[in-house]
Amino acid sequence: MKKLMMTLSVLVMMVLAACGSSEGEAGASSGDGEDKEKSKETVTVEHELGTTEVEKNPENVVVFDFGALDTLDALGIEADGTAKSSTLPDYLSKYEKDDYENVGSLIEPDFEKVNSMDPDLIVISGRQADAYEDLSDIAPTVYVETDNENYMESFEKKTKTLAKIFGKTEEAEKKIAALKEDVEKMKEDMPEDKTGLVTLATGGKVSAYGPGSRFGLVHDVFGVPEADKEIEASTHGMSISFEYITEQDPDYLFIIDRDKVVKGEGQAKELYDNDLVNQTDAKKIYLDPAVWYLSGGGLRSFEKMAEEVSAGISE
Repeated sequence: MKKLMMTLSVLVMMVLAACGSSEGEAGASSGDGEDKEKSKETVTVEHELGTTEVEKNPENVVVFDFGALDTLDALGIEADGTAKSSTLPDYLSKYEKDDYENVGSLIEPDFEKVNSMDPDLIVISGRQADAYEDLSDIAPTVYVETDNENYMESFEKKTKTLAKIFGKTEEAEKKIAALKEDVEKMKEDMPEDKTGLVTLATGGKVSAYGPGSRFGLVHDVFGVPEADKEIEASTHGMSISFEYITEQDPDYLFIIDRDKVVKGEGQAKELYDNDLVNQTDAKKIYLDPAVWYLSGGGLRSFEKMAEEVSAGISE
């Protein structure tokens, strides 16, 4: 009887030891899983407002800059929230659907909404620069912007930065190469004896933009010779009169109607239909204001801009 009891005791101890070992292995396995979760690959992004460590392939993304939204969408990456309180370009209208969160406007982020989304990444640009610190407190925030004085260089940097975060570098490089090829051909076909003047209309007033300015890529990148080489490069352009347009007498008069995207109704066609402008030989080329004023610096917006300029001077 004693031998039987001793045998049973030994068997019980062996079973308990086996269970403990299994639990230990399970615990170790669970711990490894947690470690793997914690050691997800990250990308270090250096930008004008600081350095941001971003988890690679973030899943929940908020994008304020429409150019960045454009680029990510072109690379097959959808944002979960964007600045829907501002006017979205037609080609990005899918983000108006309820499937995507409204995180405020380009000027006024909805911090409460952004915080409630618990995003993995927030992408901003110049219009939201003042909110960088507050947004960074919510989630890793990356600042992307296009340098008007070095448009192509900064455009490529912006595109590749976004592509790197999502593992789309190779695809982005191919798209950039194709755009650069189109631009080179466009410049080859550009008449050297023709000049252009880029203007923006808002509130009944008109401003001109030359090389190195907000819309300077018409000259700097697309190769349209400028009608006036003395235009002051500034964010809001150089204030001009219609007499100025008469004096410069450009072959191509590029027109961006800001009111159309800010107020929902444009007046540029009526504004430019006057005796002073009509006495010039200038061909009026109306550019899509949502693309030029709101979503510049994107892969598709760049393509659309090139197409508009090319079509305008060739028609």
